[in-house]
Amino acid sequence: MRITGGIARGIPLILPARGEIRPATDYLREAVFSSLGALVDGATVLDCFAGTGAYSWEALSRGAVSAILADKNPAASVAQKKNFASLKKSLESRGASVPAVRFLSADLLSARPLPPDLPEADLIFCDPPWALWQKPETALAVEKFAAFARKDSPDARLILETPAGFEPGAPAGWVLLKRIGKKGNDQPAANVFARAL
Repeated sequence: MRITGGIARGIPLILPARGEIRPATDYLREAVFSSLGALVDGATVLDCFAGTGAYSWEALSRGAVSAILADKNPAASVAQKKNFASLKKSLESRGASVPAVRFLSADLLSARPLPPDLPEADLIFCDPPWALWQKPETALAVEKFAAFARKDSPDARLILETPAGFEPGAPAGWVLLKRIGKKGNDQPAANVFARAL
């Protein structure tokens, strides 16, 4: 598992030693970021259920300026910090500035209250345990994820990773732009949403 593009391309990522972490595949991340294109440069990122932090590291390697990683799994937090150290070393060795990174030990769906200084983001990545998509409160979860998006940004994107056999509904005021992934219930798919114009 590696960063697939940008300044830190090729840097290997460490997986948590324990816990039920299902990281986004290299193939899927590369396809997602190809679809986002220039929107990544200068963007702020919120990585819900961050796991290894793969979506954040990919975004920062490709020009995002900051990332907040949220995950309540302590093993994920350890892996995230090791992966950030590798990313930082790679960026510094190439003379690139190191973006701002913040780690939150939290489940952003259930945190009450949310951290008061949690800023809105341009790109929101949500790759939760797939069991979430089988619960009745799925629609509410999607609305909550969308609420983290920057209100004044027409280019904000919400990326939800789900099983390929499940299609999450669009949150209010958003439209599905693209669905990326392979077919099959046990395969991951990325659903890219944008604000409706």
